[in-house]
Amino acid sequence: MKPEEKNLAYIWDMYNETKQIIEFTTGVTYSEFVNNKLIRYAIERSLLILGEAANHVSYQFQEEHSEIPWHQIIGQRNVLAHEYGDIKVDRIWVTVTKNISELLKNLEKLLET
Repeated sequence: MKPEEKNLAYIWDMYNETKQIIEFTTGVTYSEFVNNKLIRYAIERSLLILGEAANHVSYQFQEEHSEIPWHQIIGQRNVLAHEYGDIKVDRIWVTVTKNISELLKNLEKLLET
């Protein structure tokens, strides 16, 4: 597989996980999110996959598409994977309610090309 095809495969994975996160959180309040481990863990798992896929996108592609917050996505994945005791539920909530829909739009644009 060519590098650009690999990049698009990872972008597709990111896109799918972003859609999953939106599906998991539609109609969910902050209180429900905090108190429902099933929802929270599902979202955290999707964020892990999202970050892992982002981490595999080539550096050149990341540089060419700075509209995607690569560093933040990968960094959040690393916190979830390695510093799980320090996960800030409110930060996850901000990510899914304020940033995910914009990320989805940007990923859609990348997949259209």
